[in-house]
Amino acid sequence: MITGKTSCGFEYKIEDAVLDDMELVDALANLEESPTEISKIVRLLLGEDQKKVLYDTVRTPEGRVPVKAVMQAVEEIFSAKNSTVKK
Repeated sequence: MITGKTSCGFEYKIEDAVLDDMELVDALANLEESPTEISKIVRLLLGEDQKKVLYDTVRTPEGRVPVKAVMQAVEEIFSAKNSTVKK
């Protein structure tokens, strides 16, 4: 289980098996060419429930969910994953 908290305050829990998913790897590989892959990455990485929590965490007072904030949170999750693995 991978757990952590991003700088925006989003707390996450990710099952180890989630990272062993070729669809996630494909989406990550395609991200540079197709920035819309971030939506699929968030869904595959976090699942629908945690996705909603992340979106609510970064939502602006106007009700928008900034793409940049979501991408930063995902980057932080991947950067921190090695230091937060629990056995």
